[in-house]
Amino acid sequence: MTKDKTCRLFLLIISLFSTFLWSNDRTEGIQKFSNTLMGADVHILVDSEDSPDLKSAITATYTEGERLNTIFSDYHAESEISRFFKTSGTGKSMRLSKELFDVLEHAKILSDLSNGAFDVTVGPLSRLWRIARFQKKLPNSIKLSDALKRTGHQHLVLNNSMSSGELLLSSMVLDLGGIAKGYVADRMLEMMKSRGYPRCLIDAGGDLTIGDAPRNRDGWRVEIGGRKHPELPIMALSNCAVATSGDLEQFLEIGDKRYSHIINPHTGYGLTERAQSTVIAPNCMLADSLASTSLGLGFERSCVLLKDFEIECFYFLHEKESNRQLNVYKGSQ
Repeated sequence: MTKDKTCRLFLLIISLFSTFLWSNDRTEGIQKFSNTLMGADVHILVDSEDSPDLKSAITATYTEGERLNTIFSDYHAESEISRFFKTSGTGKSMRLSKELFDVLEHAKILSDLSNGAFDVTVGPLSRLWRIARFQKKLPNSIKLSDALKRTGHQHLVLNNSMSSGELLLSSMVLDLGGIAKGYVADRMLEMMKSRGYPRCLIDAGGDLTIGDAPRNRDGWRVEIGGRKHPELPIMALSNCAVATSGDLEQFLEIGDKRYSHIINPHTGYGLTERAQSTVIAPNCMLADSLASTSLGLGFERSCVLLKDFEIECFYFLHEKESNRQLNVYKGSQ
């Protein structure tokens, strides 16, 4: 390793330690660490005594999160996903890391199952709607139409035998916002377990991946959906994941119409139904992606899709203060 690379690695480790917000709840016996990853506050809660080994495990776990972020982030020009964009429309495939291939493979399967309601190729549309929310006005219709022509999950082709991918249309952009954060949280929990800390919870900006229950408890206390509805439960959970998606906080309001940050891949517009979906699943990548997908499908159509998965879904429709409806799907009902 060169001197320059060694120096950068040392500064990264120092930076990680300096940004941890360390607290010790002596009553509960839970240690809490915080850092910023993927544009979100990522918390690690561990049922353990303080020790150098624990701090070493925390450092390794956040470092793993940073490494994965250099693969998935479309904000970084040199990330693997950004380098993949640059091959779009060239007729050339690109060899992909196992991490990126696994995420894209899951995304493709879910796109097929949902008839395109979940689609990571909506990147050109996502970028337009980011600007729209900042400017507080709808995207230009011509630009929206052009962006829509550069999307479609059928134009993302994966080759399993070569672990490669190809983007068939020119200027395609992938948006992994509804899947990558869950995957990263899962990998971070795996790192904590491998370091000997299975009684752990990873909170990645509200998406939770949960290990073994703390000592002397049935599970980790989780407020489903942030308790936005009085009938949403508080549950004790372990060895599962919980993800919430919805437009109750992120949206663009024009006149009396509200456009979600979650895009309808078929129309190019943000979803207009005021809804929130919370999914409990075996892992966070699945929970994250199914929460977004269920909003695109609506609850009734989601039930047809969800029967293929071992999950619970709490779908909260908030049309007006006086008309709040909660639908619950459990397992293979």
